[in-house]
Amino acid sequence: MILQSVVDLVAICAKKGIQNAILSPGSRCAPLTLAFVRHTQVHTRTISDERSAAFIALGMAQQLEEPVALVCTSGSAALNYYPAVAEAFFQQIPLLILTADRPAEWIDQYDGQTIFQPDVYGKHVKGSFELPDTGNNPDQLWHSSRIVNEAINLAKQFPAGPVHINIPLREPFYPGKDEKIEFPEKPRVFNQEHTYVQLSEDSLKRLSLRLQSFSKILIIAGQQKPDKEIQSIVDQLSKEKKVVIITDTISNLQSDQTISLHDHWLGNPELSQELEPELIISFGKSIISKSLKLFLRKTQASHWHVQEDGKAKDTFQRLSRTIPSHPVFFLNWLATELKAQNQDYQNSWKALEQNTKSALSELLEKTEFGEYPALAFCLSKTPPLSKIHVANSMAVRYLNLLGKRKQEIICNRGTSGIDGSNSTAVGCTFTTKEVVTLITGDMAFFYDRNAFWHNYAIPNLRIILLNNHAGGIFRLIDGPKNQPELEEYFETKQKLTAQHLATEYGFFYSKVINQHELELALEDFYSPSLHPKILEIETSSPDNAEILKSVKEKIKLSLEN
Repeated sequence: MILQSVVDLVAICAKKGIQNAILSPGSRCAPLTLAFVRHTQVHTRTISDERSAAFIALGMAQQLEEPVALVCTSGSAALNYYPAVAEAFFQQIPLLILTADRPAEWIDQYDGQTIFQPDVYGKHVKGSFELPDTGNNPDQLWHSSRIVNEAINLAKQFPAGPVHINIPLREPFYPGKDEKIEFPEKPRVFNQEHTYVQLSEDSLKRLSLRLQSFSKILIIAGQQKPDKEIQSIVDQLSKEKKVVIITDTISNLQSDQTISLHDHWLGNPELSQELEPELIISFGKSIISKSLKLFLRKTQASHWHVQEDGKAKDTFQRLSRTIPSHPVFFLNWLATELKAQNQDYQNSWKALEQNTKSALSELLEKTEFGEYPALAFCLSKTPPLSKIHVANSMAVRYLNLLGKRKQEIICNRGTSGIDGSNSTAVGCTFTTKEVVTLITGDMAFFYDRNAFWHNYAIPNLRIILLNNHAGGIFRLIDGPKNQPELEEYFETKQKLTAQHLATEYGFFYSKVINQHELELALEDFYSPSLHPKILEIETSSPDNAEILKSVKEKIKLSLEN
């Protein structure tokens, strides 16, 4: 039997620009699967592990900036989407989650594959919807179409994010032998126009007057995709207005005009005394640097946060104004309105940046082999016109410590979990022919090994695996590093390597344990190939902790002198 409400749903998705669907096998979701597969304008892929499937969809939507549809069967399958749904919510990535379900009367009646699916994602979706469980008359079809339109519009509306449609389906739901799916040529579609908030003249006058009282302004760019227009404005503000621009690696706004090595000195009170701002202006999403957050929370600065919907984001506990504006509009206004700031203040930051850059480069060349210098060397060989996916924990912290990058940097900093890093990178490869480099630690890598359990070619994927056979970050955190249970219960030591995984999935694989082997392995690591490549850098967790500690101490001494 062909269910017209499901057919209409897929037609509406295609009409509203959803061109990709990630499907996971199941029987209850068969009507959705068949409709998506048979629609000529939707590219479908099947991923068996729902947790991986959701992160792959997230990785695609992250790049496409359009919703990707997710389809799964009823029961616990929907729960496996949850980590990626939460990540998408806090990273503001649009997903259309379609969960097949049993009719309501069969829930909690010892029937198979049944859980309480309506509103299952709670506050981690922008909206939860449920289609009628029958579609026998025009009013029900109209109702279903209206719900689908509302859900997709909501996913796209700022801030973008995941939405959930639960779809109870009654048997029979497989088409008969001679039945054909006929998609409507003109499905019922209504779109929602995006309206940018425009600050009033009175608001701008008040902001202008307030600006005159500040001479030390610090602008902080949070996580976002590369934006040439914003890059141009922040560079102009730094050059002409002498404001300080801080850019973590995930801001994708690092340049010669911005501060990117701040993690090396902000934890040092002696070096931070002259750096306190009078005004903090922030835009974008999260930042990585804990030392920056702690430093600013101790200041007496005012904080203005710029965001289109004007919602309060009080990361530094200094929030004094929320500014409902697109960052481009506000920064352009700031560039024309702001008078030149205290150049001594900017010089203090830039001197620390330049001295750290010089000291770090020299130290990493001389230090013994370990994750930190090895990753620095790998990055020197990474194609500039490419994308870097970086896992959480130590991988992203190393990247942030190493400063300015030319590549687009992508990281799941919505919830900052290690789950789904591989899958998100795989999703990215589905959207581009550029090289995608995944930089990951061993815990994140092995946790998400099902990312590669599918039938699709990903020849542009390169994986740099930092394998210290433990969760090395816990050696750097004061609490766990001093506990006798460190190795067993925090680091969770393991003996795995990626060799067997590479053989199983047909990846090219090399493992290195010293600088000479690393240099040889990188000679052809980025050359084109028919298969992905894994470069495993095997090191010792205690040694890595000592190397990082030593480099930090030597930089501190060089800056103090």
